[in-house]
Amino acid sequence: MAKDNKNLNKKPKVSPYWIYGIIIAVFIGLQLFGGSAFQSAREIKTSEFIDYLKQGDVKEVVIISNTKTARVYLTEEALKKDVHKPARSKGFLPSGNIPNYTLKFGDLGNFEDRIDEIIAENNLDTSRNADIENNAFGDFLISLLPFILIIGVWIFIMRRMSAGGGGGAGGQIFNIGKSKAKLFDEKTDTKTSFKDVAGLEGAKEEVQEIVDFLKYPEKYTSLGGKIPKGALLVGPPGTGKTLLAKAVAGEAKVPFFSLSGSDFVEMFVGVGASRVRDLFKQAKEKSPSIIFIDEIDAIGRARGKNNFSGSNDERENTLNQLLTEMDGFGTNTNVIVLAATNRADVLDSALMRAGRFDRQIYVDLPDVRERKEIFEVHLRPLKKEETLDVDFLAKQTPGFSGADIANVCNEAALIAARKGKKAVNKQDFLDAVDRIVGGLEKKNKIITPDEKKAIAYHEAGHATVSWMLEHAAPLVKVTIVPRGQSLGAAWYLPEERLIVRPEQMLDEMCATMGGRAAEKVIFNKISTGALSDLEKVTKQARAMVTVYGLSDKVGNVTYYDSSGQQTGFTKPYSEETAELIDREISEIIEKQYQRAIKILEENKDKLTELAEVLLEKEVIFKDNLEKIFGKRPFEKETVPLIEKTPTSTEEEE
Repeated sequence: MAKDNKNLNKKPKVSPYWIYGIIIAVFIGLQLFGGSAFQSAREIKTSEFIDYLKQGDVKEVVIISNTKTARVYLTEEALKKDVHKPARSKGFLPSGNIPNYTLKFGDLGNFEDRIDEIIAENNLDTSRNADIENNAFGDFLISLLPFILIIGVWIFIMRRMSAGGGGGAGGQIFNIGKSKAKLFDEKTDTKTSFKDVAGLEGAKEEVQEIVDFLKYPEKYTSLGGKIPKGALLVGPPGTGKTLLAKAVAGEAKVPFFSLSGSDFVEMFVGVGASRVRDLFKQAKEKSPSIIFIDEIDAIGRARGKNNFSGSNDERENTLNQLLTEMDGFGTNTNVIVLAATNRADVLDSALMRAGRFDRQIYVDLPDVRERKEIFEVHLRPLKKEETLDVDFLAKQTPGFSGADIANVCNEAALIAARKGKKAVNKQDFLDAVDRIVGGLEKKNKIITPDEKKAIAYHEAGHATVSWMLEHAAPLVKVTIVPRGQSLGAAWYLPEERLIVRPEQMLDEMCATMGGRAAEKVIFNKISTGALSDLEKVTKQARAMVTVYGLSDKVGNVTYYDSSGQQTGFTKPYSEETAELIDREISEIIEKQYQRAIKILEENKDKLTELAEVLLEKEVIFKDNLEKIFGKRPFEKETVPLIEKTPTSTEEEE
C-alpha cells in the first residue's frame, strides 16, 4: 500500500504555466492563420483568372485592396466543368462565404480597369466588389498586449518579493530593507573550531565562555547571573578577530548570523535602520542565537562628528537603531552580539558601555610562544623537512600577526616549488620573510659604482653603531642588493620589551643615524638616502617629548589623547611650549647623530673593512661582523645565534 501511495504521489503536477502556454499558442495560431487553417481555396495566376472571366465562369470578384488579393466566386454552371473540379472541395468548417479561387495582383488600378474592360467587351454579369480584410480578434489582442505586459511584470515582481528571503535582499528592490546577514549552516559551511585558533589563549577563553552561556545557561543563571549581551573583539589587523568569530560559529550549536558593518550602509535613507530591525527580528525568532558584525566601525562611529551638512545622517540612524536593539525597551537577552574592529577609538561611547558590549576582548599581536603555535597550525598542510626548527621561525618573526605568519608559510611553499624542491626547508622560510618584509630583490637595477659605495658605507655604518651599543637591536644581516623601494637594508632581531627606557630609545636612534654618520665620516658629504632613518628618529624623538614625558626640559607631561577627541585645528599647548618641543626634538636627534659620528671615527678602519666586505659579497651576516669587531660584549643568552641566515625585522634605507 505504501508503494501505491508513492506512485499516486508521483503523478505529474499540472503547472499553470502549461495552461498559459497553450492559450498563448492558440491565440498566435488564430492570429497568424485566421480561419484559413480550417478552410481551403486554390490560388491561381492572373492569366488563368482572365481566361475564366472571358469564358463567363466568374460570378463575383472581391478585391481586397490592403492585401492585394482577390477572391473569385464561380457560377453554378462553371462548377460543373471538369476544369474547375479542384475548386469544388470545401473546408472543414461549412461556410457560405468560401471563395473558389484566390489570386494576387500588382497595381490595383490597372487590375480593376482590366476587369471592367473585359466585363464590358463580353457583356458579362460578373460583379466586381471591393473589401478590406481585417482580423477583429487580432486587433483586440494587440490592443490588450500593453495591459498584459504590465500585469505580467507586476505578477513577476510580486512573486520575487514573496520568494526573496533576508539573505537575498540585495538583488531585489522591494527587499532592500531586509537584512543581508548570512546564517551559518554547520552542515554545509566549512567548520572552524577552537583547535584551529592558535595562541590568543585569553581571548579564546572569553569567547568559549560565551558559547557555554548559550549551551548551558542554567549553569550561570542558577546563581543569579545574566548572560552577557555582547562582546567586542579589538586588536590590530590580522590578529585573528574574524577567525575567533568563525570558531564560535563552528563550535556553537545555535544559529549564527554573520555580516559586515558596511552591509547596513545604503544610499537610500532609512535602509540601515530597517536592516538592523530585520536582523534582530530574525535572531530573536531563532533565539538563543549569535550575531557577528565584522568591522563595526563602519556604522559605530561616535555621533556628531564630521557631520558638516547638518542634514539627516543615515549612519547615525543605523547606529541609533542598533543601540536600541541591543539594550532598549523590549530587547531579549537570548541574542548575543559579537563585533570586531581595529579602530575602537572611533566608536561611540554609548555603544561601548556595559549592557551593550559587556566585554571588550583585546586581541594583541602574538608573542614568541604564540607565534610558535600559529606556525604549527599553518605548517600542517605543508610538505616540510623533518628537521625544521619551529622555535627558530618564531624567534625570527617579531611583530608578525597571525595573517603575516600564514603569508610566510604560503610564500615559503611557493619559493620551494619555484626552486623544484620536494620539501620546504629553513632557507625557504627565511627567503619568504625577506620577500615579505623587504620586497622583491632587484639585482638588475642600474646603480653607479659611486652610489653602490655610498650605500655600502651607509649600511656598514648602521651595522657598526648597532654592534657597539648595548641597547641597540643586534644585527643579523646587511645587504646592498636593492629590494622593493630600498637600495639597501639591514635586518635586526629586536628584543621584545613591554616597557622601554630612555637609554634604550636613544641607543636605537643612534644606530638609526649610523648610516648618515658613516657618509659624513668617510665622504664628508651626506645624501638623501637617509630619508627613512630621519623619519623614524623624528617620530621616536617626538614620542619621547610629547607622549611619554621622557624630556627633562618639557617635564612629566603628555599631549597624547587616547580618546581621539583632539582635532588638527587646535594644539593642547602654547606657542612657547611648541618652540620648546621643537628645540628639544632637534637637540635629541643631533646628540645621537654626533654620538654616532664619534663611534664611527673611533672605529673607522673597521668600518672601512666591513664596507669592503659588503661591496665584495653584497650580503654579510653576523659572523662577518664577529670576525672584524670580535664578540659583541653585550650579547644576551636569550638572543639566538644566527649564522648566514636573514631574519624578519629590517631597517630599510
